[in-house]
Amino acid sequence: MKAVYIEENGGPEVVKVGDLPEPGPPGRGEVRLRVRAAALNHLDIWVRMGRPGMAEVRPHVLGSDCCGVVDALGEGVEGLAVGDPVILNPGLHGEDEYTRRGEQNISPSYGITGAHRQGTFAEFTNVRADKLLPKPEHLSDAEAAALPLAHLTAWCMLIRRAQLKAGETVLIHGIGGGAALAALQIASLAGAEPMVTSSSHDKLDRSLMHGAAALINYREDDVVESVMALTNGRGVDVVFDAVGAATWPINMGATRRGGRIVHCGVTTGAEATVNIAQLYWNHLTVMGSTMGSDEDFRQMVAAVSAGVIAPVVDKVFPIEEAAAAQARMEAGEQFGKIVLSISE
Repeated sequence: MKAVYIEENGGPEVVKVGDLPEPGPPGRGEVRLRVRAAALNHLDIWVRMGRPGMAEVRPHVLGSDCCGVVDALGEGVEGLAVGDPVILNPGLHGEDEYTRRGEQNISPSYGITGAHRQGTFAEFTNVRADKLLPKPEHLSDAEAAALPLAHLTAWCMLIRRAQLKAGETVLIHGIGGGAALAALQIASLAGAEPMVTSSSHDKLDRSLMHGAAALINYREDDVVESVMALTNGRGVDVVFDAVGAATWPINMGATRRGGRIVHCGVTTGAEATVNIAQLYWNHLTVMGSTMGSDEDFRQMVAAVSAGVIAPVVDKVFPIEEAAAAQARMEAGEQFGKIVLSISE
């Protein structure tokens, strides 16, 4: 079968596209999927570069998100049939296991498809049947493939962790990435007022059609001052941050007294200095979050279907151009999710 895989760690040059043996018959509680489309995530880069505890068996197939059809059923699988179109929840945990503690610089113990077992950038893959849901009918294969990880992460951050409410204001950093755009769509669906930041006028303008209520170019304007002007000096109720150290001081200054800050990424660094007085004097709540539970996934997919939300797809690459797709993501050029077309 055709697959995207690595045999060593390194830069985009270690990504290979070639033939690997098809997976064997699915085990008990598993199904074999024929993958139609699979979306890229920054997790693919961490796996490729050799983050500890990930991809210990070589060759390792990359990829966490996918849309496909059931190709074969393992023993004990019920509620699915060969030919069913489905999407995959890449988290390997259960209802609550995502809350288990992860050590610094070591992958969380729950595991993720593509990081802790063979991934989805292949024509066939064996996955757990309990991690599959029917593909939302209104989504194309590329949109469905782009849905799981980014929207699950954003849903858990905003709905479960921050408990975002209708009428609240939410600041979303770095609009254009998959998680940030998912947060924008979910915040709009929840009836909140999203404010988004970017250094790109084009990305800011394009975010308007996905529900942005206010635009802030962080290269040209002070984000905290802009937020305070937009909120009449109050600050936002919630900050959604997948950026990391660079935005920490902005978050502390832009959040209202009693507000919430929720983090899921460290692309600009994992360490920041905390002004403890600012933290307690303003009654701020700072939360971390990664992906979500199976119930979060079910709720998110139901909300997407009811609200007829479609993930934003930046570009679809043929599987043969997987390295170019990763390079585009690393360069930060995308507006939305980058997807690989695997099979028809």
